[in-house]
Amino acid sequence: MICVTGAGGFIGHHLVKRLCADGYEVRGVDLHEPLYELSPAKEFLVRDLRDYDQCDQAFTDVSDVFHLAADMGGIGYITLSLAQVARNNVRLDTNVLEVASKQRIRVFYASSACVYNRELQESKDSAPLSEPMAYPADPEPGYGWEKLFAEELCKYHAQDFGLKVRIARFHNVYGPQGTYDGGREKAPAAICRKIAMASPGGEVHLWGNGQQRRSFLYVDDCVEGLLRLMRSEIEQPINLGSELAVSIEELASLIMEISGKSVRVVWEPDKPRGVGYRNSDSLLARVMLGWEPRVSLKAGLTTTYWWIVGQLKREGRYAPIG
Repeated sequence: MICVTGAGGFIGHHLVKRLCADGYEVRGVDLHEPLYELSPAKEFLVRDLRDYDQCDQAFTDVSDVFHLAADMGGIGYITLSLAQVARNNVRLDTNVLEVASKQRIRVFYASSACVYNRELQESKDSAPLSEPMAYPADPEPGYGWEKLFAEELCKYHAQDFGLKVRIARFHNVYGPQGTYDGGREKAPAAICRKIAMASPGGEVHLWGNGQQRRSFLYVDDCVEGLLRLMRSEIEQPINLGSELAVSIEELASLIMEISGKSVRVVWEPDKPRGVGYRNSDSLLARVMLGWEPRVSLKAGLTTTYWWIVGQLKREGRYAPIG
């Protein structure tokens, strides 16, 4: 039996679907079941893994745990909820690693590009982020610091208890079935929603000045990469991300092209924007896993945009072209 924590969330739900399609028996665990469709997991347990006993029970009779459960969201949420995010994730991660060590379970740990040193991400000439560039440490406050601490905790459990653990640093994963409203959505989903709700010729308000740059990874490529990593013997953290960085302005323009709408963007530079420039160096994943993204940004955004449109139509919030 394979256990996926965070199975009610975005990446976790896609991972459960892939594992089930590959013939594995899967137990999903989360605070809630998936929001947009039923989980195909053989078992789905609604549990709070911040409680040690519930975590212990959830991992009974499993061989592998894919640990994707986390308190997270877009830049607005993680910027305004530093203590809550750090506290919840510390409790989650320490319990998962302690129980896995006790029960001799192999673990995949989902880390984040937020662990990287912020000083290396502010210049227009910033280099793509390779794995050693997390040190000397100066990650994103709250979420980034906790993820970096948890990476170290994974190493300590491997050294002290022989825990087999694999660590991936995700870079801006997006796709259908993800949160698109409510404050926890990330940039691609938020922009898709705003453009879908805008009348042609209207305006949308976007955070920052549009020049901040990011790379974006489609969820199917993410799942393929983490499965290859879990099956490997790689013990060090490894990036899973696209090496194509675009500005948020370019991202918005591409989504407008997909939508068939022309709207005016009003930038809000006083809103949280995160670091100025972040891009993945995925050389290790290519060399050691034979992995690289296959879904183009335009193809992935097209699928994502029209999925969000479908949700908004059901809610009566979609503004059609004509």
